[in-house]
Amino acid sequence: MADLFKLHTQGLDSPPSRLTEVTPDDSAELPFASRALNVASSGTVRVTTVDGDTGTVFVASGIALPLRVRRVWATGTSATGIVALF
Repeated sequence: MADLFKLHTQGLDSPPSRLTEVTPDDSAELPFASRALNVASSGTVRVTTVDGDTGTVFVASGIALPLRVRRVWATGTSATGIVALF
């Protein structure tokens, strides 16, 4: 497959090119900071941002919420099927 954009520099306004499924955890950080979160079922997601703020956000299913996070907490998270896009 040819990637016509391979030589372009990616920025935060570029579409994500990678993803990882997230298992919420109160003590472990994600392997990479996210650029957005997506969920299979709507609900709350408790996160810590890359700048260290912790709070709970509502994420609707099927919508990529642009949010740079380093941790997704189990406590306070009701959404399921969480995917971090980066």
